[in-house]
Amino acid sequence: MRGLLLRLSGLDADAESAVRVIGFFDRLITERAGLDALVRTTSELAGCPVGLSAPGQGLALRADAGGAVTAGPVPARAAVRALEGGVQVWVAREGTPAPLDDMLLERFAIAAAVLLEHSSVPLPELGDPALVELVLSESVGTAERSRALHLLGIAATAPLRVLAATGEVPGKSVLLGNVRAVLGTEIPDVDGRLGVGPLLPAIEAARSWQAARTALRYTSDSEPVVWWERLGGLALLAEQLDTADIAALPDVRALDRLAAEPGMITMLDALCATGSVRKAAAVLHRHHSTMTVRLARAESVLGFELDSAGRFRLHLALMLRRLRDD
Repeated sequence: MRGLLLRLSGLDADAESAVRVIGFFDRLITERAGLDALVRTTSELAGCPVGLSAPGQGLALRADAGGAVTAGPVPARAAVRALEGGVQVWVAREGTPAPLDDMLLERFAIAAAVLLEHSSVPLPELGDPALVELVLSESVGTAERSRALHLLGIAATAPLRVLAATGEVPGKSVLLGNVRAVLGTEIPDVDGRLGVGPLLPAIEAARSWQAARTALRYTSDSEPVVWWERLGGLALLAEQLDTADIAALPDVRALDRLAAEPGMITMLDALCATGSVRKAAAVLHRHHSTMTVRLARAESVLGFELDSAGRFRLHLALMLRRLRDD
């Protein structure tokens, strides 16, 4: 099929060029290409944005000149060809139409009708956790993810964030390993720990899910809810550092020694969370003088003072230790 990928702008409106365009789409039909492949390769051929809209199936696919297939509405100035059942294909070329744009749109519509019928594989029943799993899977195409979202009652372009929870959380969810993935926009009160993914268009839920899992790795008893947006550079560290790298850091090794002393890590977490010895003592229901003595002990093991700069360094070490122990 790659041999047929000639940019439409390079073809003349003659019989030979028309046959090449027809052959391009016939090959896609013969190979029973997926809808993602149809939209992406048609945009490569056209050299401009194209798309397929099938509202009844929750599909609103588009690709920009061979780029990745995403979700999006039909542009206002697009050339549109309507099919049965409210299905539309479109081409959005700026400026003067190419000589073979009409034929491309016609053959695009025919291919879409055939491949829509071939690709109408039954999805799980409405509300089935398998639909949520499809939405979050990185291996499925945009068309499959759009259909799953449609059956869940979620528009592909609607804002959505994904949560990664260790406990029960209300909402559309599925248990993946030992972590529950939840689709939603609100952050519920939960028992357990919660990683909060970024708010993205629903079609990008897989990316929000990956970020939510990263945030979950930074949670602790003292900080049970972590938002990915607030991690900053720590999110990148989770991708770049492995367990051995973290374990070798001197500050993390010092914390491991301090962890042998009951309540020490909890106290250090409280200090970082509150920014004050007195406030940390109040949270832990300890006298501040007792806290001062224990913090002096921590400073001697860590090798630095727990002033404002030291607390930043301590907080980083504590977060990295959580990452290692995930």
